[in-house]
Amino acid sequence: MRHKIVKTIFQIYTLPLQKQLPNAITDIRINLGLVFNHAAARHWWEGSISPQKLKKFWKYHYKEAKRCNVLLCMLGRRRCARILIRDMFNAGHCRKNIDSWKKIREVNRRGPYIGLVTVFATEEDAFFASGSFRPDPRYPFIYLSGRKFRFGEIHGRKVVYVRCGIGMMNAVAATQQMLDVFDVKGIIHFGIAGNTNNSMSIGDVTIPDQVAHTGIWDWVNPNSTVDPADVAQLDIGSYNVPKGSGINLLGHIGNNKEQFYSVSGEPNVAERLLWAKITPHWLRLASGLEGIKLEQCVNSSLCLPGKPKLVVGLRASTADIFVDNAAYRDFLFQQFGVSSADMESAAVVLTSLSNGFPVIVIRGLSDLAGNQQGDNAWSKFGSLAALNSVKAVLGFISKLPHAPSATH
Repeated sequence: MRHKIVKTIFQIYTLPLQKQLPNAITDIRINLGLVFNHAAARHWWEGSISPQKLKKFWKYHYKEAKRCNVLLCMLGRRRCARILIRDMFNAGHCRKNIDSWKKIREVNRRGPYIGLVTVFATEEDAFFASGSFRPDPRYPFIYLSGRKFRFGEIHGRKVVYVRCGIGMMNAVAATQQMLDVFDVKGIIHFGIAGNTNNSMSIGDVTIPDQVAHTGIWDWVNPNSTVDPADVAQLDIGSYNVPKGSGINLLGHIGNNKEQFYSVSGEPNVAERLLWAKITPHWLRLASGLEGIKLEQCVNSSLCLPGKPKLVVGLRASTADIFVDNAAYRDFLFQQFGVSSADMESAAVVLTSLSNGFPVIVIRGLSDLAGNQQGDNAWSKFGSLAALNSVKAVLGFISKLPHAPSATH
């Protein structure tokens, strides 16, 4: 039965075209992203007939199908019919995506924007509590892939903001989506992080000049040796020697480098990369923030012992690991010389640089990453660290040049 339905719909939608344009349409494909994946919606149709002529023809003969963005795809192939069936049964979803695409087109006409990427609710709350974000009255937000992209202004600069979610995968997905879909001229990533440097304190803000992905581990056989090319080695036996035979079967692990592809590099050739460098001219702008006044107290009864400071030019570490362990904290500082540890910064930086966009990271230190007595301090000072990172973000945005007015 299903096969008959597919065959019938295929004939209905393709037979007229096959009769009228037997030689012109040879390889016309639908970009499924136009309906189901906004990031691919900028791609053009391919084929021997021009997109303009195809759109005009389709609009005239198949208005209802076009309204659901059901275009032509590989005439003579069954997947065309499958797409048509799916779109018919998901007409509401089609219209919803069309509406989203129309909004995207309109907001991009009002760009370019500064991209703002943060991670979770505590950081988002601090951002909006500042009162500096003025939503766009016509297009305040667009939902894409479950995320809410918000549009507005800060200090007269147009911005698009998104909360990506915890972890490197979320950070990459949200950043790439923002760069692909919207007219963005650079990315500011901000939030909180663990402190791995004893010269820094909770409440301080760090703007690193380099970020490394320190979670690419080669976990080798206990009887093997770590690859000499690895940038760091962690001998687990030094931290945990079991009783009895004294053999630690976990052995040792070595930290590998990232495989980095970039628009500025050789196509399809990855560069071996450890340290991703923050965009130099943005870093120079950020250096003017040193000396900014940061908050010291969460409330009247909970304050830090000293005044927080902002430091530019340190190193940061990123991995899908929440660090709350003194030994691993020391390892990160001794082996990599990093002052902060988080779970997203390297992902945002690498994605931005890979696409050729400027990027900067601004993180408030919320805890000591395990070098404390008792519970982790982020539950007490996370909101304060987030607030201080937001103050630095607002200060940085105010230093960026105004974009020329968009033409409509």
